[in-house]
Amino acid sequence: MRRRKSLLDTLDQSVRTKLLALVLAPLLIGVPVLLALVWTWGNQAYHRLLSFKIGSDLVTAHEYFDRVQQGVGADLQALASSVPVGALLARPVEPATADALHGMAVARGLDFLHLLDHDGKPLASAGGRHLPSISRASWAVVDSAMGGAPRTAIELFPPADLAVIDPALRRRAHLPLVDTPAAVPEDRNSEDRGMVIHAAAPVFDAFGHLVAVLEGGVMLNGNLAIVDRINAIVYREGSLPLGSVGTATLFLGDTRIATNVRLFEGERALGTRVSRAVREHVLEGGRVWQDTAFVVNDFYVSGYEPIEDSAGERIGMLYVGFLEAPFRHARTWAMGALFAVFVVISIGGTVLSLRFARTVFRPIERMNAVIQRVGAGDADARVGPIASRDELGRLAIEFDHLLDTLAAKREELQRWADELDSKVAERTAELAEANEILRRAQQQLVMSEKLAAIGELTAGVAHEINNPVAVIQGNLDVLNDVLGPQAEPVREEIRLIHQQADRIRQIVTKLLQFARPGEFAGYAENVAVNAVLADCVLLTRHNIDKRRIELVQALDASGTVEINRSELQQVLINLIVNAVQAMPEGGRLSLATEDREDEGGQPGILIRVRDTGQGIASEHLDRIFDPFFTTKKGSGTGLGLSISYTIIERYGGRIHVDSTPGEGAEFSVWLRREAHFDDAPNAPDFRARWASGAGKHTA
Repeated sequence: MRRRKSLLDTLDQSVRTKLLALVLAPLLIGVPVLLALVWTWGNQAYHRLLSFKIGSDLVTAHEYFDRVQQGVGADLQALASSVPVGALLARPVEPATADALHGMAVARGLDFLHLLDHDGKPLASAGGRHLPSISRASWAVVDSAMGGAPRTAIELFPPADLAVIDPALRRRAHLPLVDTPAAVPEDRNSEDRGMVIHAAAPVFDAFGHLVAVLEGGVMLNGNLAIVDRINAIVYREGSLPLGSVGTATLFLGDTRIATNVRLFEGERALGTRVSRAVREHVLEGGRVWQDTAFVVNDFYVSGYEPIEDSAGERIGMLYVGFLEAPFRHARTWAMGALFAVFVVISIGGTVLSLRFARTVFRPIERMNAVIQRVGAGDADARVGPIASRDELGRLAIEFDHLLDTLAAKREELQRWADELDSKVAERTAELAEANEILRRAQQQLVMSEKLAAIGELTAGVAHEINNPVAVIQGNLDVLNDVLGPQAEPVREEIRLIHQQADRIRQIVTKLLQFARPGEFAGYAENVAVNAVLADCVLLTRHNIDKRRIELVQALDASGTVEINRSELQQVLINLIVNAVQAMPEGGRLSLATEDREDEGGQPGILIRVRDTGQGIASEHLDRIFDPFFTTKKGSGTGLGLSISYTIIERYGGRIHVDSTPGEGAEFSVWLRREAHFDDAPNAPDFRARWASGAGKHTA
């Protein structure tokens, strides 16, 4: 990250670097991008070309294969309507009939030829073979011919059906399977099924009545003539450049039953099997494959299409393809040569560009060196004469003139600045002193007005409230005495009324104590802080234990402070109770004392009360010591911390709060060893200096 930032800073600060980047960017960035595009587009064009080529080859092979099927069907139809076949029907079992059918089969290139009656049972067979008297009406083409329509289809016959047609076909179909890499695992050791071009045509008499069926076909297992002919048509001599070799194959399922793909020493790859990927794509998915595929022992640009039987089931594949390696090598050589040309051009262009760029950035470097010297304090640095007479040369001359002018102006400005600084410093000191006096006066005035207003209001409220409260309490006592035992059913209600009336009296007393602290102040005495804190813990111990709070004390202070003992106890109990209430689910309460001098060296004692509650919210910190401010909705008066603040300030002490949300709060009370009495503490100024922290502690 630092290295990258350094490079960016150099590029941003150096004109030379920018010029070099501007000159070299097209070569160092544009050329690699262009090469990447050429490589990408070249590969795409290469694959599109090969895909188009193999697609065209597959169409040619498909058309020839269809023509072979149609030829078998056409031959059967021609024989069925010929005079010789009609003559054979008169003596179908004579040896001459078998010889005649054999001659017809040989002449048409058929592997078998049978004459069936109108029920599909054999009457005669080419070669005189004895056929079982079993109806062949279940075979699709025979059934169609029995219905009067000739039909040709490719059928897959199991070994038993091949034996019915011709035992020789069953022997010919046997093919040992060869273990082939990437093929689907196979439990069988050999392939004994036969894939046959099966055709049948009806034979009619002179009156148009169906009298027989002529059945025949060509077996594709081991039929090398067909695949060699397909290969010769699709990949005739000179059609594949660069020494590539074309191949054609017929598959029964995923097994090669007729192919001119070679293994080693010229042996054909019969019995080898196609890869799993091709099988899933073509045989199982029914789609055409036009892509590179691994064929037996090398990569070929391959085209596969499924072969379907008369029922539409996929039983095999037709394949054509050519060796990819020569094309791949040619592409690699072409791309390499193109890349080499680009690299040579890039290197030559870079050298020429650098030589040209050097004539541009040399004057700029000299000006930059002068700028650095001037920045270092050498006001006499100049560019001087420069050989260039272009815009940069004129810029260097004007730059020297500008430096001379700036030097003269700088001396004059420095003189004026010195005079101005002295005057500003004098005036600033005067304004600061006046502002400080005004700020203090305003704060004292605002606080005095607030306290006066609260005092008047509190005195009136206290007088108006205390009288009826006294009457209520007096009448409650009379009521209790008069009723005697009869007051027992409402004894609890009377106690609650008495309790709430007393609570009203206490609230009024706190108001008076805050508004007129001087009237409630007791006499000051030397008080041992640790002893008072111990008494406070004793008084609040039931609250601490009730909430399962751990108490930690570190009372290290020595000596005494001058303060009223009851007032100090009131402040500490208020802080301890607030801390306990801030930990409703338990926690740790830490109490600590230590000797501490203030910033002016005044000796005193520091008391810390810390809890592990939720802390004080940041928006409440500035108001935590304000009168009547509380977050204990419905249960607090908001006077506890305000009264504590007033008491501590009256004796010249300070109170401070620190808090972090979620980590609790800490109140610090610093008391002087010798009290410095202040009847009207400057509360706003104190809060501005001391109130800080965050959290959820409440007053």
